[in-house]
Amino acid sequence: MKVLIFPTREAAEKKVSEEIINTIRSRPDCNLGLATGGTMEPVYVKLREHCEAVDCSKLKTFNLDEYVGLSQTHPQSYYEYMAKHIFRYLNIDNANVHIPLGDAPNPEAEAKRYEALIAENGGIDLQLLGIGSNGHIGFNEPCSSLGSETRIKTLTKATRDANARFFGPDEDVPRYAITMGIKTILNANEILVLATGSGKAQACQQMIEGPISARWPASSLQLHPRVTVVLDEDAASQLELREYFEAVHPAGQEAKVA
Repeated sequence: MKVLIFPTREAAEKKVSEEIINTIRSRPDCNLGLATGGTMEPVYVKLREHCEAVDCSKLKTFNLDEYVGLSQTHPQSYYEYMAKHIFRYLNIDNANVHIPLGDAPNPEAEAKRYEALIAENGGIDLQLLGIGSNGHIGFNEPCSSLGSETRIKTLTKATRDANARFFGPDEDVPRYAITMGIKTILNANEILVLATGSGKAQACQQMIEGPISARWPASSLQLHPRVTVVLDEDAASQLELREYFEAVHPAGQEAKVA
């Protein structure tokens, strides 16, 4: 696991956007796994700044999750989130945009369809992830199976409370979501994680240094051979091995080998 610690939130966000741009430029027909949430919004702002210089016409995207019960046109659906923050600015073929259908008549069947769709397209080349303060990745809440595939998950109160800011005062945050499973995520060729702010510090410490445990689902990423974790100083504040990580990658950069 490569751990890059940047002095500011903005520098960490810039690094993640650059990694995504470089991936698309090196392989325009790649399968990109995407995430939503407040952490990702600045990343997508930075991506939009480069969208005219990047050919996304052959790019395929697969989002991590979607709320059960929300249609694509619902203002708080992740389909609408992606359209608002990034897809409307890219020259991407709508047929290549894949997000679970939250309002599918049979959510369980939709989850299986989505898992099969990822496999049929050759899997994810680069998977972008955030991390919840309780250690969830996607909507794989604590005690999720480390061998799970795309399925329906019940959201914890903490997750629903964290996402309540995106909904109106009279709206209820959905209790269920269709989410890629931990096994699905680990099947990606490469994984890129962004975490910023002190509220993510404990989760990041457990993800990077803790034992692999269903209590902290993100700790499963230790099993993957190509994971890059990008943090600002606040998110890295509880790392016991921070001095080592910063020696290997000073200010988030590659150290020169003498």
